Amino acid sequence: MQNIDINKAATAWPPLSESVFVPHTEEEFNQIVALLDQLVDEVGENESHSLASLMEILGVLIEHYETAHVPELVSE
Repeated sequence: MQNIDINKAATAWPPLSESVFVPHTEEEFNQIVALLDQLVDEVGENESHSLASLMEILGVLIEHYETAHVPELVSE
């Protein structure tokens, strides 16, 4: 298991926390989606890009919000 340097994380997190967070409102959700769109433009499908895992994290946050707040379409 990889050891995390808590001091480095504590230094790096404050500026990131303004953009990467669990969305609780539609406005916050839209901010996360906009950031993901920017990352897709930058990273594309390059899985070895340094920001690829951030894209994955944002995708999980978006999915979590949609599951909790967006009703499923019912096909007739």
